[in-house]
Amino acid sequence: MRERRSLPIVGQPQPERADAARNRQKIIEVAARMVAECGTDDLSLDEVAREACVGVGTVYRRFGDRTGLLLALMDERERRLQAAFLSGPPPLGPGAPARDRIVAFLHALVDLKLANEVLFLLLEKGGTGKRYIGPYQVHHLHVATLLAQACPGADAAYLADALLAPVSAHLIASQRQERGMTVEQIKAGLETLVVRVTS
Repeated sequence: MRERRSLPIVGQPQPERADAARNRQKIIEVAARMVAECGTDDLSLDEVAREACVGVGTVYRRFGDRTGLLLALMDERERRLQAAFLSGPPPLGPGAPARDRIVAFLHALVDLKLANEVLFLLLEKGGTGKRYIGPYQVHHLHVATLLAQACPGADAAYLADALLAPVSAHLIASQRQERGMTVEQIKAGLETLVVRVTS
């Protein structure tokens, strides 16, 4: 069965046979390693199949093409982030003050973008509309909900967009490469922004 082409919002993966799940995981792990080592330009589904010791047809049936496989890579990472902020330990998960949770979430999002920079740079290149669907909607709802708790009466929807805007793979890359900013400086700037917005 071909992999879904859109990134998930929130939810569990569809149930699948144990052998299919093992093959899927092997393919994802091999593709992630190959992207980390060589980037996305040279990613070949035939090579992924060979390295994962599965048939080429299995990869094509499961993911369709290279874009489908890249989206599946992001699915895995996004599910882990969602699990952490929905039910993980505080301050990212429930149990901490709203302001602290927003800061923790933005920091986790920076870490996710940096750990998967090549993929995010590629996905962000596809036009502005694609950036604001799927996971972005979940991130926006999460931040807006916390903002409504931290500063009742504020325009939480707009402020959520404003807080998420700086966590762009292209902007973070520019800050680090052209301005020489460290990850710590970027995170400190986001924390300052959250404090100002919620004060």
